[in-house]
Amino acid sequence: MKSLGNFPDPFIREVSGQPDALRRAAGGLAGQLSRLEQLAPAAVRTTHPVLVFTGMGSSYDACYPVVTELAAAGVPALHLDTAELLHFRRGLLRTGGILVAVSQSGRSAELIRLAQDLADTRSPVRVVTVTNGRDNPLAALGDLALDTAAGPEFGPSTMTFAGSLVVLAAVGSVLAGEAPRAVLRRLLHEAEVAAQAAERILAQPSLPDELATWLGSRDTVVLLARGPGRAAAEMGALTLKEAVGLPAESLQTAQFRHGPLELAGPELAAMVIATEPETRDMDVALALELVRAGAAVLLVTSEKQSSAPGAVRLSIGSVSRSIAPAVSVLPSQLLAWRLAVLRGREPGSYVQASKVTTRE
Repeated sequence: MKSLGNFPDPFIREVSGQPDALRRAAGGLAGQLSRLEQLAPAAVRTTHPVLVFTGMGSSYDACYPVVTELAAAGVPALHLDTAELLHFRRGLLRTGGILVAVSQSGRSAELIRLAQDLADTRSPVRVVTVTNGRDNPLAALGDLALDTAAGPEFGPSTMTFAGSLVVLAAVGSVLAGEAPRAVLRRLLHEAEVAAQAAERILAQPSLPDELATWLGSRDTVVLLARGPGRAAAEMGALTLKEAVGLPAESLQTAQFRHGPLELAGPELAAMVIATEPETRDMDVALALELVRAGAAVLLVTSEKQSSAPGAVRLSIGSVSRSIAPAVSVLPSQLLAWRLAVLRGREPGSYVQASKVTTRE
């Protein structure tokens, strides 16, 4: 990715560091085998009937694939943002359960408060933390701490998002009954495939400018996805807001037809992430419909065969759906970086918010 400017700022350096972050996260699982073994169904048994994945911001977004994959395997799991869980849905944890708490920093206000409350009340809930490193308050409060090994990160979530996807994929696979050692072997391979797919996209020096041209002067931006792909859409919209101040919105693709379709027209830019085989044809059809309405459409697919005449298309290749969002989010990140540069804003810098949110 040095071809995009020899890393002129920390944000593009971190965007470019995601392939290695995927590799580090997968490689780091070997040293956490004994921790993963504690999540095997034989170890969990039926003493923890409720399974909840929680986080805020990008950490919440990273949970979409694992919850979707668990449901497909017949394992019921809830996906709740921590603020809602803390203030309105605590009753779900009254009789125990497993709470998988995800936080890139391990210092987010809502997660710390929830974990501290559970500890203070001696709750029967088993808290599994997923953080970047274990030297943080959330990991200290948890019963089982897992490390994404993302390394230092200063801008909007990039490497931490990628690392969280890998570790959560491991957690979900073990909870679904796959042998932990087999999970490690498989994820090493899948993370390498994803890393190489990301590197192919990052090796295109003209792509950021092409994405900026695609957007043009439009300021109505939607990112549409389904299933595990929603992680990329949510993360992409968040990055565009954080890194460049663009008010992008993420929607589940089917929900877009229920009213927001009225936005279709020349002022709309729509990124359609059509990476899920179950719904790919419907998503490509929507992309075509939006093109006909005059919208600027970017179609992100997992295969080169899918096309929508009139849309800009980007293929990520065949990547495990649990970690594919780490690749399909790249266009949003590269667009955010290029727009920030063009608008004279320091890419990835914060004006109103901060990297770590320590108050509610």
